[in-house]
Amino acid sequence: MADSFDHSAEFIFETSYADKLYEVLLPEAGSDPGEKSFVALSLSDGALHLSIQAEDVSAMRASVNMWFRLIAVSSEILAL
Repeated sequence: MADSFDHSAEFIFETSYADKLYEVLLPEAGSDPGEKSFVALSLSDGALHLSIQAEDVSAMRASVNMWFRLIAVSSEILAL
């Protein structure tokens, strides 16, 4: 993880299928070369923990929006 990530946010999602969300979303975590953000996922006490670090506010907003959409869609599918 680069030292240039000046912004960070942490979110905890408590759900009965946190383990399934973790499995589904884990391949999307991390960062690609040239990306302006880094995302880490972890699972503890039946909750999904999402940690986002970003270079700037725009990158943070984009990452938060994308991850909230991914989690919302995945949650809806798992709830079926």
